[in-house]
Amino acid sequence: MSKHSQLLPELREFVAGRLGELEQIPQARRALLDVLVDLPGFSSDRHRPVRLVFICTHNSRRSHMAQLWALVAARHFSVPGVEATSGGTEATAFNPRAVAALRRAGFAIEFFSDGKNPVYEVWYEPEMEPIQAFSKIYDEPPNPKEGFAAIMTCSAADAACPVVFGADERIVIAYDDPKEADGTEQEAAVYDERCAQIAREMLNVFSKIAGRI
Repeated sequence: MSKHSQLLPELREFVAGRLGELEQIPQARRALLDVLVDLPGFSSDRHRPVRLVFICTHNSRRSHMAQLWALVAARHFSVPGVEATSGGTEATAFNPRAVAALRRAGFAIEFFSDGKNPVYEVWYEPEMEPIQAFSKIYDEPPNPKEGFAAIMTCSAADAACPVVFGADERIVIAYDDPKEADGTEQEAAVYDERCAQIAREMLNVFSKIAGRI
C-alpha cells in the first residue's frame, strides 16, 4: 500500500493535485516554512512526539485548516509522532465556511454536538479515531500546556501573543483571512484557495522533514 493510499479517496486526489503545485510556493514563503522544518523536535534521533499548536485569533478558520493539513501531510509522508492541535486567543466557533471548504477537499466531517461552539468529528482515513474539532483558547484541553511549538497563523494572533506560555518555539506562518470574502460571490472560491494554499505548504514542510528522518 502506498503512503497516501490510506487517505480517503477524494482527499487523496486533492493531495495529489497540491503536490503538483509545490513549485508555486514563492521562495520567500519557503524560507518561512523552513523554520518549521528545522524544529529541533524533527531531528532523526528524537524520542518523543512533536507537538504543534496552530494559533489564530478566534480558532475559527486558518488554525483549524493548518492543524488538519499538518496531520494529513505527516501521514502522507509517514512522519511519525506528530501531534497537531489548534487554538485561539479567544474561543468562538469553527466557522461553517471553513468546514465546507475542508469537506470539498475530501475530509469527512460530521456534527458531534451543536450549539454556539459546535463540536465536529473529522476523519482523513477510513479507520481512524475521529478528531474532535471545535474552537478553544490555545492553552485549553486537549491542547498541551508545555513542550510544544506554537505556530501563529494570523498577524492578529501574532501581535496579541508575543509570548506563548509553555511553548518551546514560536513561529509565525501567517495566512490571509478568508473571512474577507464572507457573503460575497467569491466566498467559496476564496475559502477553497486558502485551504489549498495551506495544504500545499504543509505538504511542502513534511516532504522536507520526511527526507531527513
